[in-house]
Amino acid sequence: MEQSVGSLQELALKRKERLKALKTRQLQGRDDDEEEEPEKKKALSEEVEEKHREIKLRNYTPEDEELKDRQVPKAKPASVEEKVRDQLEAANPEPIIEEVDLANLAPRKPDWDLKRDVAKKLERLERRTQRAIAELIRDRLRGSEEELAEAVGAVGVTEGDSD
Repeated sequence: MEQSVGSLQELALKRKERLKALKTRQLQGRDDDEEEEPEKKKALSEEVEEKHREIKLRNYTPEDEELKDRQVPKAKPASVEEKVRDQLEAANPEPIIEEVDLANLAPRKPDWDLKRDVAKKLERLERRTQRAIAELIRDRLRGSEEELAEAVGAVGVTEGDSD
């Protein structure tokens, strides 16, 4: 770790040389920039001249024909009544929902999604159940008609015997 005084001086000299080289490079870079700057300044000044604002004449009535094109037409004051009417309409918004559906406000039961998913299948089963019940009723009616016919026939036979 200990270095001799001579080696430290050599390191300092090398560092000074590097710093000088760095300064010369920076100065050369500035010289190059200074040579380019007049060209940049010219381009910027041309852009500024192109971007100048076009004159708009609001209160001045020009006599020159070219300047008459730049004259802005007279502004008409807006009607205060219309502005007030617009503000009043904006202050009274129309109600978005006219009726409140209590079913939407009430909390849902935990099985609401299951009922929703099964509803279509239950509709089909309900129709089939109604058909089956109707068919069973028809069968019973047919059976009761036959029994009724037999009962009527039996009653007719017993009446015929008594004559």
